[in-house]
Amino acid sequence: MGNRFQVRDRFAAGAQFIGGRLRPGTSGRTQAVTDPATGEVVHTYELAGTADVDDAVAAARAAFPAWSAATPGERSDALHRLAAVLTEEAADFAYAESLQCGKPIRLATEFDVPGTIDNTAFFAGAARHLDGVSAGEYSADHTSYVRREALGVVGSIAPWNYPLQMAAWKILPAVAAGNTIVLKPAEITPLTALMFAQAAQRAGLPDGVINIVSGAGRDAGERLVAHPDVVMTSFTGSTPVGKRVAEIAAATVTRLHLELGGKAPFLVLDDADLEAAVHGAVAGALINGGQDCTAATRAYVQRPLYDAFVSGVAALMETVRLGDPADPATDLGPLITHAHRDRVAAVVDRARGYARVVTGGEAPGGAFQDGAYYRPTLIAGAPQDSEAVQAEIFGPVLVVLPFDSDDEGLALANDTPYGLAASVWSRDVYRAGRATREIQAGCVWVNDHIPIISEMPHGGYKASGFGKDMSAYSFEEYTQIKHVMFDNTAVARKDWHRTIFGDRP
Repeated sequence: MGNRFQVRDRFAAGAQFIGGRLRPGTSGRTQAVTDPATGEVVHTYELAGTADVDDAVAAARAAFPAWSAATPGERSDALHRLAAVLTEEAADFAYAESLQCGKPIRLATEFDVPGTIDNTAFFAGAARHLDGVSAGEYSADHTSYVRREALGVVGSIAPWNYPLQMAAWKILPAVAAGNTIVLKPAEITPLTALMFAQAAQRAGLPDGVINIVSGAGRDAGERLVAHPDVVMTSFTGSTPVGKRVAEIAAATVTRLHLELGGKAPFLVLDDADLEAAVHGAVAGALINGGQDCTAATRAYVQRPLYDAFVSGVAALMETVRLGDPADPATDLGPLITHAHRDRVAAVVDRARGYARVVTGGEAPGGAFQDGAYYRPTLIAGAPQDSEAVQAEIFGPVLVVLPFDSDDEGLALANDTPYGLAASVWSRDVYRAGRATREIQAGCVWVNDHIPIISEMPHGGYKASGFGKDMSAYSFEEYTQIKHVMFDNTAVARKDWHRTIFGDRP
C-alpha cells in the first residue's frame, strides 16, 4: 500500500480543526500517533488545552444560528456533497485509518470507509425527514402541533477502535438535525476525524459547523462536557469513563447520550447450523482484533454441540493470518498499543489458573515482535463468574461455556452488567424468537453476528448505556421537541378560567 499522503505534511499546521482551519494545540504537551504494527511514530502534534476547547465551542456557537436556520434540503445537499468527497478520497481514508489503528487494510477498505460513506448518504436523506406529529385538535378549542428543533452546540467524544466511523456516527445526526458540533477523538487516533472535518469543509459545510479538538480526556474531554455552552454530550467508550462523563454532565444538567462497554453473548442452540455458528463465532470474535464492544466474547453452546464447536472454532482460529496491516492478505493486525496488548495477555494468563486455553494465548515473536500483536485465543471451561467471562477484554479472545436447557442458556446470556449486543443461533423460529425477546441487549442478531446498517439504531441496555447512534432514532438524541398550541375560539373568558376566578363576571 503506497503512502498516499504524508501525515506530517497533511497536519503540519496542527491537529485542532477550529472554525474551519487547522492549528496547533495550546496545552504545552505533545502526543505521538504510532503505527501499532511497527511501533513507529508517524506523527507528533500539540494536544488541545482548555482554551482550544473554549475556542471550538465559540466557533460552533457562532455557526449555529445560520446552520440551524438552513432548510432541511440545504443541509441534505451539503451532506450529499460530503458523501461524494468521501468517496473520492476513500483510499486516503483507508490508508490513514489502517496506519493509526493497525487495522488490516482489507477491513478499512471494505468495512470502515464504505460504512462511513453509506452513513453519510443515509443522513443526507434523513435530514429531510425531521418530522413531528401532524397538526390536530387534541383539545376541542385548540390546534396543537409539534416542532422538532436543533439543540445548539453538541460536544462529542469518540473512541480509538473505529475512529472514522465513530466520528461519523457522532457528527452526522447532529449536523443533519441543524446542530453544530465539537468532537474530541481519542488522542492516539485523531487523523481520520480531522480528515472528515476537512472533507466536510470541501463539501461546502460552513466553517464552525464541525470542529475537532485533539486532546486528552482529563483536559479537553472534561472541559468539553462541562462547558456551559455545550447543550448535549454524546460519548462512546468504556463504562467507567462513561460514569465520569455522566457525573460531569449532571452538574450542568447537560443532555447525555452514552454508548459504553459490552460483553456480547453468542448463544448456540442444539439445532443450530454448526458450520455457520463456528464461522460466525470466529468472525464475530476477531473483527477489528476483538476491539469492538459488540464483538462475540461469550459463546454459550448447548451441550450436544459443545465439543464440536470448541474444536471447530480452534481449528478455524489457527488458520487466521497475522500480518502487515498494509498487506491485503492479512486477516488480523495488531492491537491498538503494546500496553493494551499486555492487558489482554494478562487476562488470558490469569485465566490459565481456572480454565483451559485451547488455542492462542500468546504474543507472536519473530517478524511480529515490534508490533502489538496477539494470537486469536479460545478459552474453555471458565466459570460463569470468572474475570474472562464477566470483564470486557477487548481483544481477540473468545470464551466458550456449555449449557443444557434453553432456560439456562438465556439466563447465562443475561448474566452480565452489559447489554449492547447478542446473537442466537438456531433453525427453530420459535426458539430464536424467544431469545430475541428475552435477551437484554440493544441488538440481537439471529444466525449472524456483527452486521450493522445505517437505517437501524445502535445502542445498549444496562451498563452499556442509553440512547441511539445511527438511524432516524438518533434524532431523538439531537433534537428538542416543542409543543405549540393555538387557541381557536377567540373567546376572552374561557370556561377553565372559572377554576381560578370563580363565578365573577
